[in-house]
Amino acid sequence: MLVLATMVYAVSLGLKLTDFRYVAKHPRAVLVGLVAQFALLPVATWAVTLWLDLPPAVEAAMMLVAACPGGALSNVITHFGRGNLALSLSISAVSNVLALLLTPLNFAWMVAANPDTAAWARTISVDPKDLVLSLFALLALPLAAALLTNRFAPKIAARIGKPLENVALVALFVFIIGAVAGQWKTFVSELGQTLPVVMAHNVLGLGCGYLLSLLARLSVPDRRAVVIEGGMQNSGLALGIIGLQFSGDLAMVAVAGLWGIWHIVSGGALALAWRRMDR
Repeated sequence: MLVLATMVYAVSLGLKLTDFRYVAKHPRAVLVGLVAQFALLPVATWAVTLWLDLPPAVEAAMMLVAACPGGALSNVITHFGRGNLALSLSISAVSNVLALLLTPLNFAWMVAANPDTAAWARTISVDPKDLVLSLFALLALPLAAALLTNRFAPKIAARIGKPLENVALVALFVFIIGAVAGQWKTFVSELGQTLPVVMAHNVLGLGCGYLLSLLARLSVPDRRAVVIEGGMQNSGLALGIIGLQFSGDLAMVAVAGLWGIWHIVSGGALALAWRRMDR
C-alpha cells in the first residue's frame, strides 16, 4: 500500500491548478474523456463479461481495472503521440478526484449485475466501506498531500517528483513480481488465457475513447488524448485494492499486472504510429 500511495503522491506532484482550470475553458473535450473512462468502458466491460465464460475472479479484475481512473503514464504517451497534453493532464486530474466516488460505485454495480461475479463476491464478503477506505488511503491522501506540497513547497515538489516516481515505479514492479513468484507455475499455466483477455480488454478501452471522441467531433490532438486516457487505466491502483481487499488473489493480480505492462506496449505503439502518420 505504501508503494502505491508513494507513486500516486509522486505523480500528483506534477498536477497544477491550471490542469483544473483547463476544464472550465474546454469542458466538452474533458467531459468526453471522462464519459469514455467512467461510463462507456465500464458498461462495455460488464457486457463483455456477460458474454465471455471466464472465471469470476478474472471477470471481477477486469471490472476493477475498468472502474479505475487513467494510468500515470497516459500523459507521457499522449505527449509522445502528439496528442493534446493539456487535455490529458486535465482528464487525469479530474478522474483521480472523481475516482473516490465512481471507482467503488462502478465496480459495485458491475459485480452485482453479473450473476457469476455476484455469486463469487458473496463468498469472499467484500465490504464496500472497506473499498472506499482503501481508495481514500491509496488515492485521496497522497493526492491531497501532493497538492499541498505543490502549493506551499513548489521547489521541493519540483526536486523530488521525478526521482520519487521512478523509485515507486521500480518498487511497484517488484511488488508485482513478488506476488506472482510465489505461485509461478499457476501463473504461467493461466497466462495463455489471461493475456489475450487483457489485450482484448485494452483494445476495448482504446476503442471506447476513439468512438466517443469521433462522435463528439473532437480535433485530432484531442481525440488522441481521449483514446489514450480511455485505454490506459491505473492498474497500479487496481493491484493495491486487490492486495488490500482480495488477499492478493492470483487470478486478479495476473489481470491487473498484465494490464500494467500491456497498456504501455499498446499505448506506445499507437503513439509511434501517430507520429509516423504526422510525417
